[in-house]
Amino acid sequence: MNVIASYGVSLLGGALIGLSASLALLTHGRAAGISGLFGGLFLPGYDARSFRLAFVVGLVAAGLVLSVVYPAAFATGVRSLFVVGAAGLLVGFGTRLGGGCTSGHGVCGLSRLSGRSMVATATFMGTGMVTVFVVRHLLGGGR
Repeated sequence: MNVIASYGVSLLGGALIGLSASLALLTHGRAAGISGLFGGLFLPGYDARSFRLAFVVGLVAAGLVLSVVYPAAFATGVRSLFVVGAAGLLVGFGTRLGGGCTSGHGVCGLSRLSGRSMVATATFMGTGMVTVFVVRHLLGGGR
């Protein structure tokens, strides 16, 4: 994928994330934190299951449409099922520990100037940068 197309897809994706987060807040009064929306589908006592389900189904459908319309957006290689499963468990643990996910803190929390979200987002970003450095430069992995 060429660099300009990559930036265009990223820009469009970012704009759609911002739009969906804004619409969720304006129409339902809810932050569009994906881990909270998804987790609320399976926990007893959570409200607005139809809103949560529609939001999650929309996320999956958008990815499927993009994979058909612009398959190069997904040309990053395939990881083993073990790595994907381990990453999913670590992300789930991290979202519980951090009181939300990157979308909840980084998109919705920062736009509301939440101090807690500023700290959480700085922690997510810093940890990600350190991880990439260690994997690519110290362990010799990556691409």
